[in-house]
Amino acid sequence: QVQLVESGGGSVQAGGSLRLSCAVSELTATSSRAWFRQAPGKEREGVAAFLTGHSTPLYAHSVEGRFTISLDNAKNMVYLQMNSLKPEDTAVFFCAAVNYGGVWNAEGNWHFWGQGTQVTVSS
Repeated sequence: QVQLVESGGGSVQAGGSLRLSCAVSELTATSSRAWFRQAPGKEREGVAAFLTGHSTPLYAHSVEGRFTISLDNAKNMVYLQMNSLKPEDTAVFFCAAVNYGGVWNAEGNWHFWGQGTQVTVSS
């Protein structure tokens, strides 16, 4: 069965860094991957994505320059390096795989999801 498992979440002070990891089973190395986040009372928001057929990743404007998505195809892993964290980054972060098409940052366009990992940034 296809499974996505996130890890690396936790609590950090503003300006700090965290690296999230997502282990993906039974998918090819060329499958699209993405990170989303959801804060209480807000809709799920696309953070970063690596799409098949694209040589460079995509980022939400709010994280561009601070976050980096990367892949380890041999291990079927996807990472999200988060630097210069801000309190407004506080959310549950989810990894996703297999994009149906359309806009990348719409959660309905992704097939498989992990259970999420909490990231809390204090001021």
